[in-house]
Amino acid sequence: MKKMFLVASCATLLFACGGNANQQAPAADSLQTAPTENAAVTASFYGEKITEDSAVAVSELAALMGDKAEMPIKITGEITDVCQKKGCWMEIKNAAGAPLRVTFKDYGFFMPKDAAGKTAIMAGIAKVEVTSIADLKEYAKDAGDDKAAIDAIKEPKKELVFEANGVILK
Repeated sequence: MKKMFLVASCATLLFACGGNANQQAPAADSLQTAPTENAAVTASFYGEKITEDSAVAVSELAALMGDKAEMPIKITGEITDVCQKKGCWMEIKNAAGAPLRVTFKDYGFFMPKDAAGKTAIMAGIAKVEVTSIADLKEYAKDAGDDKAAIDAIKEPKKELVFEANGVILK
């Protein structure tokens, strides 16, 4: 009887610890970390492997977009906020306006929760979208905003967003 209880307990523990593995951690081939040649600065790679060449500052993005609804581009900027639940979105500092919200293609990889203050180089698609009230409230909740701030969200927001398929984090 004790052996049966022990086996059942172990199985439950393994299931509980491994049940969300696909949602919590990116696939081994989608997350690659490697130091750069400069020993003082290291870079981590997330999603598709990309290079830094031809990346433009996030402050130039709106002007480059013009009246386009979406545009493939590589941008760079400082991370100001990261989802504290999973790292499933981040915001990039934008001197030209509101922070740029960045999500990750097909929910395929996440950023470290402590990435705020670091520089990101991202390749992907810039888009003008209307973010729903429900999504805005969820982002506010993920960011740790208080209930009053979340309840104050009453209308959708048209904004420039970015879906990254690859990120270099420095």
